[in-house]
Amino acid sequence: MDIVLFLFGFMFMLFGILGSFLPVLPGPPLSWIGLLLLYLTQAVPTNWMFLGITLTIALIVFALDYIIPALGTKKFGGSKYGMVGTTLGLLVSIIFPVLGVFGIIIWPFVGAFIGELLNRTDSKTAAKAAFGSFLGFLTGTFIKFIVSIIYFGFFIIKAWEYKSSIFSF
Repeated sequence: MDIVLFLFGFMFMLFGILGSFLPVLPGPPLSWIGLLLLYLTQAVPTNWMFLGITLTIALIVFALDYIIPALGTKKFGGSKYGMVGTTLGLLVSIIFPVLGVFGIIIWPFVGAFIGELLNRTDSKTAAKAAFGSFLGFLTGTFIKFIVSIIYFGFFIIKAWEYKSSIFSF
């Protein structure tokens, strides 16, 4: 059973890292579930303090992911149209990976710019607001990615420490 929990935990870790970039997946909470599954094995002693602290951090980062882009958009004079455009631009970059890795950077900005133009702002104001929305998106994505990678590191360290117990038959 420990191997099954380990494998599911590992999959949640990978989904958590992927969720740092995809808006449909909550990255850090998924990574935390991976940690929880590892700690639910009989091989790894349960540390409720560690799990509580990491859960709190995951939930705070999850909430900040909605707040930071809004703050970036507001700071640069944008609207909700810019935030929606950023998200739609990200989805376009994922569904149609025409520009590869650069698409994840370019399309959210283009989406925010178009969103602001649809909000009847002039192109200069739209570009400034799109930049703010895009900057907020990048900041939130970076924070989610860092937390998910740190949780993955915790997972690997703890799994390595108890590898002989996890993989014993």
